[in-house]
Amino acid sequence: MSSLFVRRIWTARTALLHSRSGAAMRENRSTMRSDLLAGFLSGAVLIIAIGAQNAFVLRQGIRREHVLPVVLVCAGADALLIAAGIAGLGALVQALPSALLAARYGGAAFLLGYALVAARRALQPQRLTVDSDVSASLGSAMATCLAFTFLNPHVYLDTVILLGALASQRGEHGRWIFGAGAATASFVWFFALGYGARLLGPLFGKPAAWRALDALIALIMFALASSLLLGS
Repeated sequence: MSSLFVRRIWTARTALLHSRSGAAMRENRSTMRSDLLAGFLSGAVLIIAIGAQNAFVLRQGIRREHVLPVVLVCAGADALLIAAGIAGLGALVQALPSALLAARYGGAAFLLGYALVAARRALQPQRLTVDSDVSASLGSAMATCLAFTFLNPHVYLDTVILLGALASQRGEHGRWIFGAGAATASFVWFFALGYGARLLGPLFGKPAAWRALDALIALIMFALASSLLLGS
């Protein structure tokens, strides 16, 4: 009787431990999904906006020029900056306002220069098509893409400081899952923008459409440069 009683107690204890373990695992999976989704949505809100970088990726996608390297650089840079913010670089950036000030004026100068180039393209009477033989080299496209990314002080405020602060509220492990979600949003967005833009190819077979796009890009660049110079 005592042996049977002991076995029943042991069986009940084992079942209770398994039950608690299963509940803990389910709770952990639920928390991971919550952190991942929160990171994805937070990243998407900050990344999906009309800006210099997105306008450049859109134009590259429509022209079908170096699309894969461009989207990889954009998304990879976001992932790197998000990881840096989660690791604590955000506090360092906030402690060095001169670095953000240099990025502000350097970025404004670059945006003004690119706005002038886009405005000149918009005023050119010649036809500019997706299949045009005149295309930028890979090195030129990469340099422009990197400049749009790292000369924009808002990218540090959004990815390094803001996303880093949001991730820090998720705990030691949850913050990296949050960051993975935010980085995933960046990859999804830039691949969708770069490769989805080619669907607009038939529309941009007309010179007027290209001129309208370049005029819009010029206006966006001028507006962004002005906002940087005015400190908004």
